Amino acid sequence: MRVLVTRPLDDAMETTAQLAARGHQSVIAPLLEIRFYGGPPISLDGIQAILATSSNGVRALSRRSDRRDLPLFAVGAHTASIALSLGFSNVRNANGDARALAAALPTWANPQSGALLHVAGAEKPGQFAVDLRALGFDVQTAALYRAFPVPRLPAAAREALQVGNIDAILLFSPRTAQIFVSCVNDEGLQACCRACIVCCISEAAAKPLKSLRLPDVRWPSLPNQAGMLALLE
Repeated sequence: MRVLVTRPLDDAMETTAQLAARGHQSVIAPLLEIRFYGGPPISLDGIQAILATSSNGVRALSRRSDRRDLPLFAVGAHTASIALSLGFSNVRNANGDARALAAALPTWANPQSGALLHVAGAEKPGQFAVDLRALGFDVQTAALYRAFPVPRLPAAAREALQVGNIDAILLFSPRTAQIFVSCVNDEGLQACCRACIVCCISEAAAKPLKSLRLPDVRWPSLPNQAGMLALLE
């Protein structure tokens, strides 16, 4: 299959390697551009563990702190692998989404042992920290980067869709799906997408696609990349 990968560039490269190992070709079309914030070193004094709900949170923290000794609790396998590659040695993986990570925290950490640092983007915070605070945890959020939407699909992706040279599309978040819908509508590519398998990381990520009336939209039982790639088999 020829697969359109819409993740930010660093993550897209890793997904492309996973696809190649399964015999697929990739067209990379990042729909979000990641910009890391500069600033002084981040103090981790009093922090018992780091919470990472995205790989870019780990990348951003690694730019602002040399410490790698604290436990790092990752949302899924990809984020955990990035943490390990950057030198974090005590890494646990919730193998799911933010809800799965929040559910795992009471067995991994103790509210009395110190604060948790959530390394995150600058977008509006979701329910994650609220749920943990309800369990008695002191959750501090460090907004270390911002994800900017692209105004349109890259030329190679547009052309591949127009000539029917894309078999499947991967969408890794509800926000990415919203951006994809906007780009498709602006370019008049709705009909071109209807011949594709569209694999979303979750049902929530599939919801923005309803207006495109796509006949084959799928999502895995567990919200992770491995489950998404299995949908292509």
